[in-house]
Amino acid sequence: MTVFTLETEQWIARTPEELFGFFGDATNLEQLTPAWLHFHIKSLPDEMQKGARIQYRLRLHGIPLRWDSEITAWEPPLRFVDTQIRGPYRSWVHEHRFERRDGGTLMRDRVTYEVSGGAVIQKFLVAPDLKRIFQFRKARLNSIFGVSHE
Repeated sequence: MTVFTLETEQWIARTPEELFGFFGDATNLEQLTPAWLHFHIKSLPDEMQKGARIQYRLRLHGIPLRWDSEITAWEPPLRFVDTQIRGPYRSWVHEHRFERRDGGTLMRDRVTYEVSGGAVIQKFLVAPDLKRIFQFRKARLNSIFGVSHE
């Protein structure tokens, strides 16, 4: 199975502590997800920490899906990792990093994932969807925290 990688970065004029706090609050996920995914949180842990689990529902290309993730690394305010336990991907590991830079924070995302159907599904369905999702998130973060520079 081929492992694919998506890497993005965005600078925001906020401290790592502020941004980690925002991302560490799973209730903020809905506002960072495009409406076309019909994303809804079904269950949240009492406290975000390593081992915490979150359950979501979404629709991908009209297909209703369940997505369960676990926080597999929790290192405030520097990084955390969420790993799909159940969901649409064969595997999904999303590392969020927050680096103090130029009076703000450089946020870096690294997602490694595997898809059923391999390179064809990746090229025509998954990669375009992920690009749209992360572009939406970037624009939404700019709206919430102010315009950033690259």
